[in-house]
Amino acid sequence: MTVWRIRIFTVTWLSYAGFYFCRKAFGIVKPTLVDDFGFTNMNLAWCWGTYLTTYMLGQFLASKLGQRMACRRMLLGGMALSILMNIFIGATTAGALGKDVIFMWLVVFLGINGFAQATGWPGNVGILTQWTRPTERGRVMGWWGTCYMLGSMLAKHSAAFLLGWLGIAWSFWGASLILFGVWILFYLWGKETPEEVGLPPFIEEVAVDGKTRDSGRPWDQVVHIVFMMGLLYFCFKFTRYAADSWGPTILKDFFKGPDSTARAGHWSTVFDWVGFLGVIAGGYASDKLFQSRRLPVVFYMTALMFVVALVMALYGTHSVWLFITTFGLLGFAMMGPDSLLSGTAAMDISTKEKAVVASAIINGLGSAGPILQEFVIAYLKDTSGTGAVLVLLCGIAGLAFIGSAALWAYTRRRGLEL
Repeated sequence: MTVWRIRIFTVTWLSYAGFYFCRKAFGIVKPTLVDDFGFTNMNLAWCWGTYLTTYMLGQFLASKLGQRMACRRMLLGGMALSILMNIFIGATTAGALGKDVIFMWLVVFLGINGFAQATGWPGNVGILTQWTRPTERGRVMGWWGTCYMLGSMLAKHSAAFLLGWLGIAWSFWGASLILFGVWILFYLWGKETPEEVGLPPFIEEVAVDGKTRDSGRPWDQVVHIVFMMGLLYFCFKFTRYAADSWGPTILKDFFKGPDSTARAGHWSTVFDWVGFLGVIAGGYASDKLFQSRRLPVVFYMTALMFVVALVMALYGTHSVWLFITTFGLLGFAMMGPDSLLSGTAAMDISTKEKAVVASAIINGLGSAGPILQEFVIAYLKDTSGTGAVLVLLCGIAGLAFIGSAALWAYTRRRGLEL
């Protein structure tokens, strides 16, 4: 069992990290699309907004597929399609095509890639739920959640390096090569359940006070809470994707200089480097300090997120190092709640069989945030300047703080230990 659990942890971690290589390159090459191809901020918003829309819709499609087919098959198919789309995107940017033609094909290929990428989170969470116990999920998912922090960081560094070395097309082709290697390993090691390899299933655990920590809760009794979690998750995904999509551009706008595009791409990864520590800290705190309850940690870390966002907006632009410091702390404070809400809490809220559905709904509703931020930030940059973007992030952090307090209070009034 230990050997197989290590294998499952490894291949699912690599799977979701690998997905990031085939999604993060676009944010890094945005300045190049503007400088070399004449793209406007709204052109960029439409390209990435299309991806984000299909990603959101794909989450709900994945929740259906996850109940009709094995998560393993869904993930293998999603990874393969994402690899293919990134090859096409690279070919589009490598050719001597006009701006309008490149724009059209980017919208098409990024849109298809959104559906492919949507299989990643619910598929991997569905598999992990079968291989973990409720009382250890905070720690396990805390470490596992580093996949989208480290995956994002490595993907950005890789895209920035290949952009500077071999050009824009290789930012996408290199990502396809990496995910293809992960696909092979997942094909060999990725298994759906312990029973599939001749091992006994995990028995659902019950707390000492007699209250079940997870499955015991019928879906019809918690579905409305799942939707509330999805609405709160909107704020976290709005902030995370704003940092991912516009971080390099914002840093370049505020701190210009020689080779500022490449430097801004590398600097922007501080959000992820510090953020992955927040994922681990949030997971351990929920298991060890709050007896496998997730919402108290979500609340306290969201309060910190609001304070940091406020300091960044007021003082961050005074120096590049102050901005980078607050940007990193924002990642720490946001990524803990992000991971707990979309992963561990989604696994705990109902039965193991419904984990793929809960995670898809939470992630699907939350994915409206990335779509909205793309267009709102593009509009603010064009009409009010980059400083207005920092004010917007403060407002979203404040909304998240209010929402987390309301969700925690609502579940406590109904005696739900979540």
